[in-house]
Amino acid sequence: MTIPFNKIPSNLRVPLLHVELDPSRANTASDVQRTLIIGQKTSVGTAVANVPVQSQGVAEARTAGGPGSQLAAMTATYRFNDPAGEVWYLPLSDDGSGTAATGSIAFTGPTTAAGTLYLYIGGQLVQVGLSAAMTAAQVATVVIAAITAATDVTVTAVVNGAIASQVDLTAKNKGLAGNDTDIRLNYYGAIGGEVTPAGLTVTIVAMSGGATNPTLTTALANLVDKPFDFIVHPYNDATSLAALAALLNDTTGRWSWANQVYGHAFYGFKGTSGALTTFGLTQNDPHASCIGVYDSPTPVWRWAAAVAGAAAVSLRIDPGVPLQTLQVLGVLAPSPEKRFGMTIRNTLLFSGISTFTVNAGGGVAIENLITTYQTNAQSQPDDSYLQVETLFLLAFVLRSLNAFVVENYGRSKLASVGTRPRAGSRVANTNTIRAGLIGHYRGLEDRGYVQQSDVFAANLVVEKPGTPNRINVLWAGILIEQVRIFALLAQFRNA
Repeated sequence: MTIPFNKIPSNLRVPLLHVELDPSRANTASDVQRTLIIGQKTSVGTAVANVPVQSQGVAEARTAGGPGSQLAAMTATYRFNDPAGEVWYLPLSDDGSGTAATGSIAFTGPTTAAGTLYLYIGGQLVQVGLSAAMTAAQVATVVIAAITAATDVTVTAVVNGAIASQVDLTAKNKGLAGNDTDIRLNYYGAIGGEVTPAGLTVTIVAMSGGATNPTLTTALANLVDKPFDFIVHPYNDATSLAALAALLNDTTGRWSWANQVYGHAFYGFKGTSGALTTFGLTQNDPHASCIGVYDSPTPVWRWAAAVAGAAAVSLRIDPGVPLQTLQVLGVLAPSPEKRFGMTIRNTLLFSGISTFTVNAGGGVAIENLITTYQTNAQSQPDDSYLQVETLFLLAFVLRSLNAFVVENYGRSKLASVGTRPRAGSRVANTNTIRAGLIGHYRGLEDRGYVQQSDVFAANLVVEKPGTPNRINVLWAGILIEQVRIFALLAQFRNA
């Protein structure tokens, strides 16, 4: 056997012991599966727009994005669910031609008893203590002070120039996302101890008028080829979704043969079941998932961050384990009468929209996190990439396969079958490569990522074509499945 030294020369005459280190059999490191949070910063945010930067935590995100910025809010919500993963930002400036969403809260008084105003702005509670006999204008003044003091809230508040009892709200970031900033009172209701102080009437005008999201072209180009497995973004407009689809697609994007960087996008859409179905049927991206929400106080861009964070923790540990029942923190569920029943949720899951469930205590959990992919290039129904776990399993297996090939054949010579080189001479042929691929597959099967290695071996094709120095492989792997539907016929008997 010829020992395959890489560095110690064969013509060495200087004695005595010479040691070459080869870590190839000791490497147990795995790829870092990073998260990228795309979000807008405010003018006081210190981050450089369009330049990715690693996150140093929630407090630093507040500085980088600016207090109350979309970027800071998404980061905080994501970290509720994934406190330890590696996170990067892609900060964006507001579009110069954009407009900020606006809304208002008008009061009629006076209060006839002391109490607390439980005001929820984008799902964030602002508590305002009120005393008895306060005029409507006085209430407006203390509400403005409370909102201003709550720096993480994503709106600013000022008194209306013509009506002293009205508070005018403006989103801190321009663009469409501000329209999704829900304003409401008493989310938990009287049973939760939240009631409007006696004598006070509150009239809310919903946030609207936000327009023109930032253009993503420059920001996405600046990612170059740095891997990000979990990409969370706040947008559901057609232009932004097209830019992200181009980033990730199989032809020229991160999933293409030439790049092999991979990654998956997470975003949200809010609307009635009909609106969600209509939107979902217009989407068809195997590398994106849309969580559907109706009447939650929490904006969909924070829902996207929360769901992605919960999913990321599980998918890093094992991409084959189903995500169903994972708890999602940092979001408020719709009120019971606004939650979708099973029939509607099943319809959404046939329309490219991911679903969640809510327990008796109001806790949210992933029900089925699917991709928006629904039809193939021939416009025929196709569930090949339906489940998110499939894509993350594929990325894991392909990365493992790449590491195996580089380690074992990165510096190998290639011979035809029948050539009889001396042992240890770094010569491979289709038979040895085939055996190596089968062994690698069985190792993946032992770890629970693939299955049916005998079928794989029977379908594996390794050939040396007419092109010199090339091997062609048909790798017919069978990914592990998930226990997703447990159908039971309870065929009981009476005594």
